[in-house]
Amino acid sequence: MEAMTQVRAIAHRGRWAIAAMITVAIAISYLDRQTLPWAIKYIEADIPIGNQTKAVLDSAFLATYGLMYLGGGWLLDRVGTRRGFLAIMIFWSLACASHGLAGGIAALVVSRLLLGVGEGGGFPAATRAIAEWFPAQRRAAAMGLVNAGTAVGAVIAPPLIAGILAYGDWFGLSSWRWVFFVTGAFGLGWALWWFATYRTPPVVDSDTHEADGPAPTIAMLLARREVRGLVAAKFLSDGAWYFYLFWLPKYLFEAHGFDLKQAATIGWIPYAASGVGSLCGGWLSSRLLSSGRSVNAARKIALGLSATCMPWVMLAPTTGSIAAIIAIFSLAFFGQQSWSTLVMTLPTDLAPRSALGRLAGLVGLGGAFGGIVMGQAAGWALDAGLGYTPVLTVAATLHLIAFALICLAIPRISRLTFMRKAVP
Repeated sequence: MEAMTQVRAIAHRGRWAIAAMITVAIAISYLDRQTLPWAIKYIEADIPIGNQTKAVLDSAFLATYGLMYLGGGWLLDRVGTRRGFLAIMIFWSLACASHGLAGGIAALVVSRLLLGVGEGGGFPAATRAIAEWFPAQRRAAAMGLVNAGTAVGAVIAPPLIAGILAYGDWFGLSSWRWVFFVTGAFGLGWALWWFATYRTPPVVDSDTHEADGPAPTIAMLLARREVRGLVAAKFLSDGAWYFYLFWLPKYLFEAHGFDLKQAATIGWIPYAASGVGSLCGGWLSSRLLSSGRSVNAARKIALGLSATCMPWVMLAPTTGSIAAIIAIFSLAFFGQQSWSTLVMTLPTDLAPRSALGRLAGLVGLGGAFGGIVMGQAAGWALDAGLGYTPVLTVAATLHLIAFALICLAIPRISRLTFMRKAVP
């Protein structure tokens, strides 16, 4: 008994160290995917990029990102978290660095495709590691910390990229190329840290490693209304999120006259708000659980409150004040990442561990393709002369629709069971 108590104490301390390490990985992933949006004005000096071309570059990333979200879940279910996350991080870091070697649009498209392949496995790996180390009542808080890594990476991106760009050309290469080389190096450093540190946790809580039966197939997962509803909700909400993530810098540059100095000094504020949202969403859900609320009530109350932060984006096109614009998007980013923390936690509530990678992959796939649709719509609207107003208006409504969909498709959040047909 004493030995088991000591193991539990060690595991409890180790949980949060692992969560912090995964948070750093997610921060690097969001830093890497923000390099193109923030450096785009400098890239255009060497490689002309129009609105529709930018939409193609974003879609290239999201297409392979979404597919590998599913493929990454499959990989992790087979090789385990430690080896799987290591391979994923090395691949995406090299893909990020490859942007710096691009000589034209075709090469940039290839680099975006490869970056999506690598980064697509990041969140399934993070979700699986959290499920391995944390019991159900602590997972939302842990996922909140991990999801805050998205904000850390996005907050670092504007000043870091501005600083690299400000130094001009090094060794005969344009400064924007060094943006990708430097950020790619960060990921390789993390891979060494992960390889030296991560180990499979001891079994210390009965609910950390639920009893698993045979792993359900993709078809078995999609046969469930709850899974389809969650994937569709992610499609809607991530459509709005990826539009904000990939187009906000361009919107600020074009519609509000931002320059590199403003990008470095205040462009990070909405992303910082998203980090606060990540922590608040996970904290609120865990707090509600601790106070005696059911998983169903705790998740849905927090999801509903998060969704109410989003419609304010409709005011952005009619607002001339830079401070008001930053405040509007800060509220939206807060709500989005609070929402995202909870949606990322739902697979751990619904699926046994044997299916967790697949379910998280399906959810991520839905989100990525939502981002493709919104990105293409944005590129078309801008090239057609419609401006940002119609896209911002649509984006402002998507989280509310997604919340209604979750409530309808998942009347009660609880563990799903999957039965394979007997073979005669």
